[in-house]
Amino acid sequence: MNPASAAVGGAATFVWLGMVLAISFLEAPLKFRAPGVTIPIGLGIGRLVFRALNAAEAVLAVVVIVAVATGSPATAAVALTVVAAAVLVIQIAVVRPPLNRRSDRVLSGEDPARHRSRAHLYYVALEVVKVVSLLALGCVLLGRI
Repeated sequence: MNPASAAVGGAATFVWLGMVLAISFLEAPLKFRAPGVTIPIGLGIGRLVFRALNAAEAVLAVVVIVAVATGSPATAAVALTVVAAAVLVIQIAVVRPPLNRRSDRVLSGEDPARHRSRAHLYYVALEVVKVVSLLALGCVLLGRI
């Protein structure tokens, strides 16, 4: 892979990875433990934060895709890029709509314990896949594996 594309792709990949780790695995679970944060307030904040995160991820995904596509990539770089981008698309297009509908119901007064949803578990599982693929992709792009 040419050095400029590898550097840009690697940097964008690790920024993307850092954002996912910080938001999904730190901010999201901790906000509900903060004093005074109710489930409706936490959901409202979470929706805004994840909408912004997904928008930033989409921009970073485009940067990574362009860097990989223009850099004479190894097969591993292409495969990992496809995995990370596909996971993001699935999260945004398939998993987030049911999560939004559920949070709409909770925000309108429905008891969150009344109807459990597996969509959140799917989102978290996809986040783990994305984290692993981004870590591996960043290492591949920077020649560390």
